[in-house]
Amino acid sequence: MKYLYFLLCLFFLVIHETNAQKRRVLVLTDIEADPDDAQSLVRFLTYSSQWDIEGLIATTSIHQKNWAAVETIHTIVDAYGKVQPNLLKHESGYPTALFLKTKIKKGLEKYGMEGVGEGKDSEGSDWIIKVLETNDARPVWVCVWGGSNCLAQALWKIQKTKSGEQAEKLYKKLRVYTISDQDDSNPWIRKTFPRIFFVVSPGYTYQNATWRGINAKAEGFNNEVFSNQWLTDNIQQRHSILGTMYPDVAYGMEGDTPTFMGLIPNGLNDPENPNFGGWGGRYELYIPTFEAPKPNPYFKVPHTEEPETRPIWTNANDSLFSLIDKKSHAGNLETILRWREDFQNDFAARMDWTTKSFHEANHPPSPKLNHSDHITVKSGEQFFLDAKGTTDPDGDALSYVWMQYREAGTYPANVSFRPYAANMYRVPFTAPKVESAKTIHFILKVTDKGTPALSRYKRVIVTVIP
Repeated sequence: MKYLYFLLCLFFLVIHETNAQKRRVLVLTDIEADPDDAQSLVRFLTYSSQWDIEGLIATTSIHQKNWAAVETIHTIVDAYGKVQPNLLKHESGYPTALFLKTKIKKGLEKYGMEGVGEGKDSEGSDWIIKVLETNDARPVWVCVWGGSNCLAQALWKIQKTKSGEQAEKLYKKLRVYTISDQDDSNPWIRKTFPRIFFVVSPGYTYQNATWRGINAKAEGFNNEVFSNQWLTDNIQQRHSILGTMYPDVAYGMEGDTPTFMGLIPNGLNDPENPNFGGWGGRYELYIPTFEAPKPNPYFKVPHTEEPETRPIWTNANDSLFSLIDKKSHAGNLETILRWREDFQNDFAARMDWTTKSFHEANHPPSPKLNHSDHITVKSGEQFFLDAKGTTDPDGDALSYVWMQYREAGTYPANVSFRPYAANMYRVPFTAPKVESAKTIHFILKVTDKGTPALSRYKRVIVTVIP
């Protein structure tokens, strides 16, 4: 009996530790304003094993000012429920549709700040407060795909009804990533609550927004992986009822998806450090220079824009060499473009999971480091980066590439490997000469030879001291 009790305690301890590793995620979506929200929701649900979903809230936006289409969320979640048993054959942790439906809420059907203030509560804003008040120390990642007035109302009520200390505890839990500014409550939140963690490419015009890297046609990058034909073959057709819920592209494929791509635990993403870069892009903390708004071809609604009053996590540039056109490319879109083929293949594999058995489908490799992921070396010292012992659950052959992510570190120059770091699981590097401590980020990318080819990563941060 004591032994059984011990096993039960151990079981619940493991479950607790597993849950503690998952991130709490809440989505605000102006679904039906554009097909891309439904597209993003389909992808989001195929990764629902990766996090604890705290809410799926229908909202308005500048594109859909008086309708919160909560019924569409229910329809897509119902379709997910039909494939959830098959998804569990590939990975544990997929929640039931019944559970997810308890998280679906509706925001006030008012535009922007018209929906913020006395008497403007909704089941959506009340739910956000309830989620923040839950006795759970983990941050709440709020992915805003449309307008944010539902979040603004929750914050307004917290400010009005809580003590300063109580409110601050709730604000500190928030991690907000909004897809540009799709109503006037978004800038209001940034100005009124300056200590809230906030990722955004500010403004209504979108042209310079980092999130566009998911669907921008760009020279030197694989544009085929978001074409209509690719989506038909890999997502929509012959990939279960959930795939049929993925609508055709109108303005652009999945513009909202970068809000959660950086939350996927793939070995590269580090959400608490947006400047490290990952599938959702790379962002730096600063007050961006104000630019007068330009006409937005997607809508004609009067709006004003003002300078930012606080540092935000916003656009950052990456520079990389493309093996496709043999040229260097630089810009903020590149922070997403550089991973696009990887995350599209990953989505395609998960759609396979909705219909295929484990042995018929592909699964990502499991990279392993034979040393710490934080290393300190002296100038001129040689060190080996070693991934021996990396495995693949399907027994596939593996390819290895070590790369320096220069912009993520504080060392300003490139570090050369000897020999070239492709196709080797163990490579040496020599620490450069520095006058003060500098960090260098090395990324191991392991790709299997399954179909579609899947990649996972390990990040090694090397601190070089004089």
